[in-house]
Amino acid sequence: MDATSSASPSSTRGRNRRGQGERLRRDIIDATLRMLDELGDDEALSLRAVAREVGIAATSVYIHFADRDALVFAALEQCTHDLMEDLDRAESVHDDPVSRLRARLLFLGTWVRDHAGLYKVLHESTLNQRMRLVFKEELTVRTTAAVQRCLDAGLAPAGDAATLAFDLRAAVHGSVSIRVNEPGLTWPPLEEQIDRFLTKLVGVSLTDR
Repeated sequence: MDATSSASPSSTRGRNRRGQGERLRRDIIDATLRMLDELGDDEALSLRAVAREVGIAATSVYIHFADRDALVFAALEQCTHDLMEDLDRAESVHDDPVSRLRARLLFLGTWVRDHAGLYKVLHESTLNQRMRLVFKEELTVRTTAAVQRCLDAGLAPAGDAATLAFDLRAAVHGSVSIRVNEPGLTWPPLEEQIDRFLTKLVGVSLTDR
């Protein structure tokens, strides 16, 4: 999808009926997420291009979002909410804490591979310097809780879950980020790296898992 492409007159969206304002807002957010995933750069996004993608007038976007930063913030907030639900589902198919934590990290790696553009905007864009993306903090909370469950079950040496989770997240994010930004190079399988991070940083055993 070309961010600058225009919608044909026949594709222009009609006026929303009463009560459909929230639906339009979600349509705008969904279009923004698709475009950000392709662009990989929030500053390359324009509200006018988003409006064309949805099939509405540019002024309709401003009814819901004051400016581009407000729109990108809302889109990334929705993206993060959806990602957390997917991560929780990936964990839920496993019973023991170590397998659940591992599944969480592996799913994140798969998500980044499939949505490299969104990952760059979510974690590497200058929006992170202009605004506090508070919704990302829940990702840290949930990873820390996953590590804490391993400690509580005696499946990892005693330690501070928050510190261990920070080191683990730093390692995993570094690993996926370098793959996103240097896709032409050959890297070891991400699954193997994640297993090493879990054993070396958290101290869990992955035998028979």
